[in-house]
Amino acid sequence: MRVLIHNEARLAQRASAFTLLEVIIACTIFFLVAFSVLQLVSGGLVAARKLQQREPDFGALAADLSLTNQLVEGADSGDFEDTFPNLYRGYSWSREIIEVYSNGFFRVDFTIYNDAAKGSSERRSSIFLYKPGSPPGSATKGR
Repeated sequence: MRVLIHNEARLAQRASAFTLLEVIIACTIFFLVAFSVLQLVSGGLVAARKLQQREPDFGALAADLSLTNQLVEGADSGDFEDTFPNLYRGYSWSREIIEVYSNGFFRVDFTIYNDAAKGSSERRSSIFLYKPGSPPGSATKGR
């Protein structure tokens, strides 16, 4: 009888304990979930950091030209500190104004340079403006 009680106690103790395989599977599942959550959090932090970095827009440069009544052919360059102090650090710009057709029809080519980027980083854009009050350019003088 004593042996039977001892065996029943041993079976009850075994049934209430976890096997090594169950512990390993539980740890694996826990770490998979933990690393997935860490990856999501780090991805969110990277996205938030990118949202904080401002890049200048060509519209800011074009708005300056749209306010004038005259355009003069030529090239110009500068940085954004004059118009937007401390907002676009490390960025500079250049523009070239070319009369493409007579009577004041101009093409303006913009280039924005990121001086702080590794290597050379630049973006280009062009717009067309009609400014009939402008002095004659190369397209008008050639006729």
